[in-house]
Amino acid sequence: MKIKIVNHSKHALPEYATPLSAGLDIRANIEEPIVLKPLERKLIPTGLFIELPAGYEAQIRPRSGLAIKKGITVLNSPGTIDADYRGEVCIILVNLSAEEFIINDGERICQMVIASHAQAEWVEVEELEETGRGAGGFGHTGKH
Repeated sequence: MKIKIVNHSKHALPEYATPLSAGLDIRANIEEPIVLKPLERKLIPTGLFIELPAGYEAQIRPRSGLAIKKGITVLNSPGTIDADYRGEVCIILVNLSAEEFIINDGERICQMVIASHAQAEWVEVEELEETGRGAGGFGHTGKH
């Protein structure tokens, strides 16, 4: 799939780390380091602008290494970039650790997964079909 991208960052285009990776590594594009204090959240610019085809979204997800090693995650995970959005891709990062984290220019801060989606058309009815599960949820299927 080909996706139009404008790169106003100082870095190469996002790329997949391995041939079978689902997510593209996205880098911070900042003039000076950003300190993220414990429980603080900040919007991190990337310098990237994309044009997705209709029926697709870009999902912004945390990097597992940053999450487990440093407690850094994407706050609205997964974040969604809609096909009609043309602004800069910016990432909401939050520090869930007890220590400050410094974000440097060019640091890989998240991953982007391109995914297809469908739009729903609601059909209003008076009742729903019965199933074996019914209204059971929140651990219901784990009980015997």
